Amino acid sequence: MPLVKANGNMYEWVTHMHAELGGECSHKCSYCYVNNVRWGRAPRYCGEVRLIEKETKTKLGTGRVIFKEHMNDLFASSVPDEIIKNVLNHCLKWPENTYVFQTKNPSRYIPFLALFPPVTILLTTIETNRSISETISVAPQPIERMKAMVEINQNLSSSWRWKAHMEKQKIILGITIEPVMDFDVDILAGWIAKINPKFLNLGADSKNHNLPEPTVDKIYMFADKLKEYGIELREKHNLSRLTK
Repeated sequence: MPLVKANGNMYEWVTHMHAELGGECSHKCSYCYVNNVRWGRAPRYCGEVRLIEKETKTKLGTGRVIFKEHMNDLFASSVPDEIIKNVLNHCLKWPENTYVFQTKNPSRYIPFLALFPPVTILLTTIETNRSISETISVAPQPIERMKAMVEINQNLSSSWRWKAHMEKQKIILGITIEPVMDFDVDILAGWIAKINPKFLNLGADSKNHNLPEPTVDKIYMFADKLKEYGIELREKHNLSRLTK
């Protein structure tokens, strides 16, 4: 996919999207919007993971907030290190943008922390604090994602080596809870507090996948907890289905 302006259900603060990773994501999430009900999965996102060569030459410009690999998971365990490095190096050729990466395998961020572009937002999806059935996803369990993000935050804030490196690099951590699944308010809020992200995106299932969902009371209680912890809540417009 060439560099395009953000549209649809994308984050409102993202200006552009770009994807150079092809192949099928190994996480096999049942609610993944890449699996189009009417037309099926596009050939670009079938088969073994690979780089789409023409996209590696795309001019990314300046002054943009670019969500990279929004149709795939660059940091899934099935993606070779060399592909990740190639994507990051492409971004580094256009350093005057903010780059957004999102994964359900955030432990894979850790060995690449020093290789990210000067301004980078690292997100992970945590739909719930509860275990997720393999019929819904085979991605690492939410508790493992939480632990990885806590480790990343500790690395960024306490390592003297990293503090020296941060003079030329700014990494921002964020959490996405979308599609939100039924959760335990105090436990999930406690997880978020441990991670201490800059912000949290909260959204609902947009495509009627019959996921277990929280009550409106839980959502409001969770929002209150985030406020107590001083964490910015960014609600997606699709959340209104659950909060009406």
